[in-house]
Amino acid sequence: MKAMGQIITHYSSPLGAITLAGESEFLTGLWFDGQKHFAETLPLEHREGALPVLEKTKQWLKLYFQGETPGWMPPLRPSGSPFRLAVWEVLRKIPRGQVVSYGWIAEELVRRGECATNAPRAVGGAVGHNPISILIPCHRVVGGNGRLTGYAGGIDRKIRLLSLEGIRPETLHSPMRTGCYYRSTMESRERGVPERR
Repeated sequence: MKAMGQIITHYSSPLGAITLAGESEFLTGLWFDGQKHFAETLPLEHREGALPVLEKTKQWLKLYFQGETPGWMPPLRPSGSPFRLAVWEVLRKIPRGQVVSYGWIAEELVRRGECATNAPRAVGGAVGHNPISILIPCHRVVGGNGRLTGYAGGIDRKIRLLSLEGIRPETLHSPMRTGCYYRSTMESRERGVPERR
């Protein structure tokens, strides 16, 4: 029996058209149409169609863009090198309403034993090539001085996503020592995200 391969579908978001990709029960890709690295991990052999995971992701996106925090997450299976997968796993743990720096992610990878040296530039490359935007929240990563650095979907979208999550981008332009801004100190401690000092 021939493998099904990846299925794609489309979603119209307030920030523009989105292409979703899935295989079996997993979401494998989510890109803003026309963004950098669009569909980079999507195999040439794919087709338009429907999958339950794609419908669940559309429901998740609808709630998200309404300003809600969905209490569930579609199963994700991004494709990448072991280093990129480790970076994306750290991204998944950044809570809504918080941001971290590339340097903080690099330090976290060293702490976990996923990386031998602190390599924020390599982290930046992995963040930029994230194949599942929004659900793997690469928009929550900022420069070490709080600057809104690159986002594959465009800086305007990054600003709007952060604003939707209750972060005022104009408040991010001050130096940070730990690489993390937080809304709730207790929540930050419980989730392992360091306090801003």
